[in-house]
Formats: sequence, C-alpha cells, structure tokens
Amino acid sequence: MTRDPTIPKPRQKPVMGLHGAFPESHRDTAGDVAAFVAKARAMTPRQSGSGRLLFALDATLSRQPTWDMACQLQADMFREAGGIGGLDVRLVYFRGLNECRASPWISDTAKIARLMSTIQCQGGQTQIGRVLSDARQEAVASGVRAIVFVGDAMEENVDALCATAGELGLLKVPCFMFQEGHDAVAEAAFREIARLTGGAWCRFDAGSAAQLRELLRAAAAYAAGGRDALRRLAKNTSGAAALLEQMK
Repeated sequence: MTRDPTIPKPRQKPVMGLHGAFPESHRDTAGDVAAFVAKARAMTPRQSGSGRLLFALDATLSRQPTWDMACQLQADMFREAGGIGGLDVRLVYFRGLNECRASPWISDTAKIARLMSTIQCQGGQTQIGRVLSDARQEAVASGVRAIVFVGDAMEENVDALCATAGELGLLKVPCFMFQEGHDAVAEAAFREIARLTGGAWCRFDAGSAAQLRELLRAAAAYAAGGRDALRRLAKNTSGAAALLEQMK
C-alpha cells in the first residue's frame, strides 16, 4: 500500500550534540514539531452517513477451527448495528503467501456474510501491518469509526505496528483487538495497539462463542452509534461493559 501523503516524512539528518548551538539545518526543529502537530490535528476522519467499521480477520491456517464460528457470529454483530442506525463494513482478511484482500464498503449484511463464506483459511504469516495501514488510509479518505480485528498470532515488527496504531489514535479510530487463545507475544502486541488507538483488547477461546458474540455486538454498537450506544448496551451485556471500561 502506498504511503499516506498526509503523514510528514521524518527528517533524515541526525541532530548533532547535546551542548552548544545546533547546526543551521536543525534550528527549525521547533517549527517542524509544530507543523507535525498541526498536520496530525488536521487528519480528521471524514464523516459518512452511516457508521463505518473495518472488520479484519486473520485467515491463516491456525484459525480454521474457529473460522465457521466467526462467520456465524458476525450476523449478530450486524443485526445489533442495524437496530442502532446502520453500519457500513469493509471486510479485510489476510492468509497464505502475502495475500491481503479488502472489500469495498458494504451495507448489505447478507452480502458480507456471503463474502465471508467464500474465504478458506490458508497457511501463512500475519499481515496486521497491512490491515492497520489500510485502516489509516480509509480513515483519512472516507472515515472509519472503529476497527475490529480477530486473530491469534503476531509475527511482525511490533514497533512498526505501534507506529501505525499511534497514527490511528491521532485519527480517533479505536482498534478492538479480539484475541483467540493465549499466545503471549500476540497479547502484548494486541494490548498495545488497543491502548495506542484508544480501543480495547479482549480474549476469547474456541469454546466461548457467546463471549465473542457479545464482543462483536459491542464493537458494532460503537461503530454505528458511538460511545453512547456502547454505554446503553453495557447496561445489559458484559462484553460491552468490558470494552467501555478499557476505553476510559
């Protein structure tokens, strides 16, 4: 994916020394910082008529045992959003050898379900960085209310992931990181991505369909109706309450 032109390029020349005057080329450092802050504040996500949710899935082979469950539960997520006021979804998944695909924005929940039913898990490494980069570009171009990511592993440079997550945080696009299983490396990365974006991290297991259903419903409620919708849902479901508590 191409670099977002709204993010300024870092300065290439190193700052020299801690004592004495800086070279002439570094005297405008304060101005550069101010320009970066102004640019970051200007990176406001565009608003669309409906809430927009980027729904990202790890479709590598280790997810096969719970893939069918996730496909079934997403229907509950979209029904929850429909009762609040509508939701547009961009489905993103990665699998195999460097394969990462994204759908257009779709409001027809039946079409999304059909798309998911055609995806087969394949062996490969994670590509979470591509998911986050796509989300950042979409947030600037057309607006994204939230990101849901469902996965069980992280096999990338965590610092690079966190850099993009920080940019999503500036754009006020929270990531809801739903982790399957107990991989410690994935947990540390997912928690940090959630923190940097103002989102939330939660774990689910292969036998906890009800738990994942609640988490997906809660994320959809936020994407469709914002924090107020999440607060209303939190009065009745523990999943929504767990997300809301972390987002404070």
